[in-house]
Amino acid sequence: MFEKIKEWFLRGIDKMLSKSTIEEALKVKTAISNEMERAMELWLKIFTNNAPWLNEEVKSLQLGASIAEEFARLVTLEMKSEVTGSKRADYINEIYQKVLENLKPQLAIFNAVGGGFFKPYVKNNKFYIDYIPQTDCKPLKFDSAGNITSMVFTSQITKGDEIYTRLETHTLQDNNYIIENKAFVSKSYNSSMLGKSVPLSEVLEWEKLSEKTVIQNIEKPLFAYYKVPLSNNIDTKSCLGISVYAKAIDSIRKADIQASRLDYEYESAERSIYADITALKNENGTFRKSKLVKTIDAGEDNFYKEFSPQLRDEAFIRGINKIKQDIEFQSHLAYGTISDPNAIDKTATEINASKQRSYSSVSQMQNSLENALKHLVYIMDVYCDLYELAPSGEYEVSSEWDDSIIVDTESEQRIRLQETNLGLLSKKDYLSWRYGVGPKEAEKMLKDVENERKNYNIFENE
Repeated sequence: MFEKIKEWFLRGIDKMLSKSTIEEALKVKTAISNEMERAMELWLKIFTNNAPWLNEEVKSLQLGASIAEEFARLVTLEMKSEVTGSKRADYINEIYQKVLENLKPQLAIFNAVGGGFFKPYVKNNKFYIDYIPQTDCKPLKFDSAGNITSMVFTSQITKGDEIYTRLETHTLQDNNYIIENKAFVSKSYNSSMLGKSVPLSEVLEWEKLSEKTVIQNIEKPLFAYYKVPLSNNIDTKSCLGISVYAKAIDSIRKADIQASRLDYEYESAERSIYADITALKNENGTFRKSKLVKTIDAGEDNFYKEFSPQLRDEAFIRGINKIKQDIEFQSHLAYGTISDPNAIDKTATEINASKQRSYSSVSQMQNSLENALKHLVYIMDVYCDLYELAPSGEYEVSSEWDDSIIVDTESEQRIRLQETNLGLLSKKDYLSWRYGVGPKEAEKMLKDVENERKNYNIFENE
């Protein structure tokens, strides 16, 4: 599934609409700089193995996708979340659980490009969720807290040699929410342009959409934004997130180039025997074909020569591994995540610091995701009212995360054991923490251990 999503994005790179194209079509000013737009295009190209430094000789190690996927895995590992509180909550939760099932591959793409949007909609009284990376839309306005209040989303449909593009503008103005739709058509050979304006009814999939809809008493935008919570050093004034590997791009480039040198080292050092052309003749005058043996006109004194140079692969491998460690540091990953864990020449302090840095980044991403998911549930609740999909009722969103990702459990366990041995922590409390059981279960575990010890002592005395 993940590979199919990447292929879809690779095909769509050339169809990305520039900010100037959208600004001209809607007569608006977008809230994104040229630097951010170029950076997001580069992040997406790296993710889809289409980086500008790749060619026939330099192949991708797929480090960008690996980093984005690894953070998605760490963030969602053992994640549990649900909506409870009423029949409406139950209705929303059924859809919400399906969102969580599809979350990991979508989150990897969001991590790669700096963020993405959850945009639910209702069709034929059923909920659908669009997962939109921030490369496929343009912000128009932010409030004083940095929240997006106006956004343009793009969607395209290809029919024959024509591409239909729809620009969907969402604007929160006071408590009024305005949704506007405009459609355009262009030839497929000019996919980066909008072309001429056409009515929505010209496209079957869009014919029931309104050109303008106003919804009253809305508190938040009807799209939820997950933002990669890293400092934006591309555009310090932008409220958009940056890629999880944004600060490691030059190192990723070096790793790809170094790996290609290693491949060439193996290829160029392939053992060969250069033999005189007459030695390879068959009885019928033709030549024997051999991958190992190559022909030369050696003359009488040099019947053959062996070519078997010494490999320098160890030096190349060490170089690649060092670059990977640089990438881990720049991407806030723990050492040994993408580099060889058996070849870490760091001190214990440096390794622990890298783990803590990774724990901290994952924790911040979890907070950002939790806020986005709560916002998503709010939107679904609004649509339940608008479309009368479920009876009114209160709801509550709860989320649980795997603490072992955020906390160094090995160090924590060592400390708690020391506190238990010193009498600062009861054995019952230690068991409750260690095995995640309640006080009664912990007390039962202690009694079982004591009874077993008594029985063992009786046996020994006999």
